[in-house]
Amino acid sequence: MTSTVGVLALQGDFAEHAAVLTHLQRPWRYVTQVQHLHGVAALIIPGGESTTMARLMTDLDLVVTLQTRIRDGMAVLGTCAGAILLARQVDHLSQGLQVMDIAVQRNAFGRQVDSFTATIAAPTISPAPIHAVFIRAPRILSAGPNVDILARLDDGSIVAARERNLLAITFHPELTRSTAFHEFFLSLS
Repeated sequence: MTSTVGVLALQGDFAEHAAVLTHLQRPWRYVTQVQHLHGVAALIIPGGESTTMARLMTDLDLVVTLQTRIRDGMAVLGTCAGAILLARQVDHLSQGLQVMDIAVQRNAFGRQVDSFTATIAAPTISPAPIHAVFIRAPRILSAGPNVDILARLDDGSIVAARERNLLAITFHPELTRSTAFHEFFLSLS
């Protein structure tokens, strides 16, 4: 039997990730409380507003449970704000899960009006170039020795990285037709 994927549904574009999972015929459920994690083998933390999401995770007592589940091997995909919440070091954010050995700069490419699209190469994920949507996107500034860099922009900015069971992506793969990053993530669970 295929394991269930949780989609953190506190804020942000969780419905778009759920639609991709439905398209891929993968069982999923929304996670808004600790008890919703029961039976969940992997988790997607969507894009949205990282400060709000961090505060809600703390208020709902999700942080310690998620940290424990991640240490025990639960695969997690963090996109945009989700990548920020996974990072050990983030400018101006003292909350979050802090479980991945990356440093992230929030809104690294500017404000909402500075959002953009780009074609990236991610050969570990897909042999073909991938269209990527960056909305108030963060940038991964540095990565620890056990972190694999999966994709960069032409200027060298790190936009996708993996450490063991954790996948941090600074763009929104759920807003494109490509399911390559989701499929790669599902292979980790």
